[in-house]
Amino acid sequence: MSLLFTDFASWQQHCASTGEALWQPVLAYEMEQKGRSEADIWDGLQRAYDVMRDAVHTGLTTDMTSRSGMIKNGAKKVAASPVTVLSPEFKMLVTRALGAKEVNSCMGRVVAAPTAGASGILPGILTTVQELHQLDDQTILEGLLIAAGVALIIEQNASLAGAVGGCQAETGSAAAMGSAAIVYALGGSVEQTFAAVAITIQCMLGLVCDPVAGLVEVPCVVRNASASAIAFSSAQIAIAGVDPVIPVDQCVAALGEVGESMETRYKETALGGLANTPRARQIEQKVLVQDIQILPDQPEA
Repeated sequence: MSLLFTDFASWQQHCASTGEALWQPVLAYEMEQKGRSEADIWDGLQRAYDVMRDAVHTGLTTDMTSRSGMIKNGAKKVAASPVTVLSPEFKMLVTRALGAKEVNSCMGRVVAAPTAGASGILPGILTTVQELHQLDDQTILEGLLIAAGVALIIEQNASLAGAVGGCQAETGSAAAMGSAAIVYALGGSVEQTFAAVAITIQCMLGLVCDPVAGLVEVPCVVRNASASAIAFSSAQIAIAGVDPVIPVDQCVAALGEVGESMETRYKETALGGLANTPRARQIEQKVLVQDIQILPDQPEA
């Protein structure tokens, strides 16, 4: 029987006792749960990563204007901005995360990793780290398996859904998944990989889910970019050997506790936060009116 992913401590213990790399028990878990061969799992991962790369490309090369009008080619505007605030590498990360998430907002094809609301984070992170460090696809796919293991543990001990735990559960979890993949891909130890998860959660803790007009557009798209940046900074801190102090499993428990105590209006209901500002309420009325289909009068029977 494969390792049941319940906490990071048991995952680390398993790898220490077996000598397996972090991704190997996740692969075994996937094979057992899905009843599929190893080759099938790798093929599925490759297809998922190809969709992620396509989403990044689509977001940066085609019209990304959402039906609501709130999303208007933001990624391309950032990429073309004549004023440079960030390094070229940092700007690349931000534009890719924005672009991939804009594809979701415009009803394009994405990978929910772990959710559609956070679907720009892993594509932005993985394509950027791959290009910067000339990594092969196999390394990225192994990183995806590790990211999946991280999500399994967070899901069991906290939540991955904004409706349950706020945006910390969606973009926060995706950022934690991404930071773990980065550290692994760059040769970090198990301790450093899990430290990156802990640091990321510490940085994202408490973020509310407050989508304007109930749509996964504002502030969701820009949060995908900022979460990707946090994942990179957390990975850098962890791989340098900085101790997160609070163990990763305790950070996940805190994530769950904060999510449980969060008021309902801050959990994807569009009742609080940015969704309750005067401008957001104006947008909500406009979007709702646009979506109403007026049917012609029907003759009486």
